Amino acid sequence: MTSSPASSPRGARPTMKDVAAAAGVGLKTVSRVVNGESGVTPEMAARVRTAIEALGFRRNDSARLLRTGRTASVALLLEDISDPFSSALSRAVEQVAAAEGCLLFTGSSAEDPDRERELALAFCARRVDGLVVVPAGDDHRYLLPEIESGTPVVFLDRPGTGIDADAVLSDNAGGARAGTAHLIAHGHRRIGFVGDLPTIHTAAERARGYREAMAAAGLPVDERWVDCGPTDRTRVAAAVHRLTTGPDAVTALFTANNRVTLAALHHLPADRRPALVGFDDLELADLLTPALTVVAQDPVALGALAARRLFDRLAGESTAPARLEIPTLLIPRGSGETPPGGH
Repeated sequence: MTSSPASSPRGARPTMKDVAAAAGVGLKTVSRVVNGESGVTPEMAARVRTAIEALGFRRNDSARLLRTGRTASVALLLEDISDPFSSALSRAVEQVAAAEGCLLFTGSSAEDPDRERELALAFCARRVDGLVVVPAGDDHRYLLPEIESGTPVVFLDRPGTGIDADAVLSDNAGGARAGTAHLIAHGHRRIGFVGDLPTIHTAAERARGYREAMAAAGLPVDERWVDCGPTDRTRVAAAVHRLTTGPDAVTALFTANNRVTLAALHHLPADRRPALVGFDDLELADLLTPALTVVAQDPVALGALAARRLFDRLAGESTAPARLEIPTLLIPRGSGETPPGGH
C-alpha cells in the first residue's frame, strides 16, 4: 500500500513540503502562513490552514531557534508550586508570557539551593530566553555567565545575592510594621512574633518591621517574645504554647507567613485567646471565628511585574537593575482587633 502525496510516511512528522503539496501551493507560501507573514491572499491562506489541520503539521521551533536565536520560552523557578502564593505567582507570570507569545516552563526548588541551581542551569541549557527566579540559595553568582551571555534574570519575592539583577518584592518590612502597629493601636503591649528562618530575606524583613513598630511606639521587645525557625507544625506549636501560656504570656501574636499562621491557628489556647494578625491572606480566612486579620500581599501584581520586567529586558531595556516593591494591604477582620484579655 502506498501513501498518497498529501501524507507523510508512517511515524514521520508532516513537513512544510507535505503541506505545500496538499494545498497545491509553493513552499514559500506555506512558510509565510506558518510564520504569520503578509503577502498571501485570504483564499490561499485558508487552503494552507486546511492542509495544516488535515495533516497535523506543527512548526519546527528548533529551526526557528537557528534563525532567530530565540526559543519563545521563559522559565519560572518557584519555591513550592503547591503553595497558593506560588500558584498565584505562576498564573500571573504565565498570563504575561502568553500575551508575549511565549511558553512558560516552571520548576520547584523545594527551598533547596542545590535544586535551585540545578533547575536554573537546566533551563538555561535548554535555551530559554529568560528566567524569573524565587531564590532558595544565598549565592547566585552561578547565573553571571548566563546573564553575560544575554539571558536576563529577574528575581521574584526575594532578591538575588552576590549578583546585580532586577528584583520584584513585596514591602515586607512595611507590611509587618503595619500589622504590629495595628495590634498596638488595639491596646496590646506584649506582642509575640512567630517567624520563618531568619536567614530568609522575607523573614528577616518582616522581623525588622515588627521591631520597628514596637520601637516607634516606645515599647521594648523582650527577646523571649520572638521565635523564628522552620515552619513545620511541631516547631510553631511549641512556640505558640510557650508564648501564650504562663504568667508572662503575650496578649497578641504576629505570625509572619501563611504556613506559620495555619500552624498557629491549630494551637491557639482556648482560654485567654490572643489577638492575631498574620502575614499573607488565607483562603476562607473570613470564615474563621473570629475572622482572620491579615497583611495581604498581591502575588498577581508581583508575578505580572516580574514578567513584564523580564520582557522589557528581552526587548532591549538596558537601564541599571532595580529593586521594585509592591505595597501590602492590612485587612482587619476581627482576630487582630481583640483587646488584651479578650476572647
